[in-house]
Amino acid sequence: MSLASQSSPLLSKIVSSSVVFANHAGKIIRDIMKKGELGIVQKESARDLQTEADRAAQRCIIGSLARCFPKLTIIGEEGEEDLQDLGQQSFDPTTEATEQVRCPPHLASLSEEEIVVWVDPLDGTAEYTQGLLDHVTVLIGFASAGKAVGGVIHQPYYNYQNPGSELGRTIWGIVGGEVCGMPLVSPPDGRLIVTTTRSHSSSTVNDAIDAVSPDEVLRVGGAGHKVMLLLEGKAHVYVFASPGCKKWDTCAPQAILEAAGGTLTDIKGALIPYHSTAPHRNSTGVLASAPGQKHEVFLAKIPQHVKDNLKA
Repeated sequence: MSLASQSSPLLSKIVSSSVVFANHAGKIIRDIMKKGELGIVQKESARDLQTEADRAAQRCIIGSLARCFPKLTIIGEEGEEDLQDLGQQSFDPTTEATEQVRCPPHLASLSEEEIVVWVDPLDGTAEYTQGLLDHVTVLIGFASAGKAVGGVIHQPYYNYQNPGSELGRTIWGIVGGEVCGMPLVSPPDGRLIVTTTRSHSSSTVNDAIDAVSPDEVLRVGGAGHKVMLLLEGKAHVYVFASPGCKKWDTCAPQAILEAAGGTLTDIKGALIPYHSTAPHRNSTGVLASAPGQKHEVFLAKIPQHVKDNLKA
């Protein structure tokens, strides 16, 4: 690794720094789990939980981003933070080795004011509290002109079932650039594996899954984890015909998936908007296909009544 060049594009520097911030957030998440005092509170519903790990990881990420790039618009899952209180939670990426991140020419001149950051400090909170640690991700997504343009996904518990292995892994990418931090694997030929929600099932969700005629269905937690399954070659398509996820769940995964050659839209095939004023909820669901898969084929199989049930 080498220190990111001062002459590199701003988006490259932001993504590179965010790899450092995500790694620190992952350590915070592991430390809180190790202490065993999760500080669980309920938000909108019994399935919508928040822990001290969510709060502390968000303070780390947003405090660090705001300190280094004060003109960014940052939207975090855990609500507004008093940035004055975040200084002591922040990390200076220049004190650590950072990754060189290649930025395509059309994004090289972006300014801080043109970038919106969507942060999910702990995607898969319910699974975290249940010990399903491989479902947990830290998501930092970057958008410009309403489109996902870059992302960082950190898996704090990658390798946790392999004693003696180094814990954690971080993947990052910029659309039109490349994906770094992991080998990309194609899903198997001759069968179709779908990944979907484990906690938001409904007749609409199930009708959409049945319509693509899968050989296997992986019901797992976390949007970040589901997209990782596409990149790891463990699933061909992510089908979620429900308004259950938010912009901070999909921005980073979408950018990284698209950088790898995959596709993520809503269940109707429309682009998900990531402007700072966009509604937080992805009310028309998610459909994502692995690199090398034909997204339009899956899209054509989603029944019209499923599309009609999901209103923007």
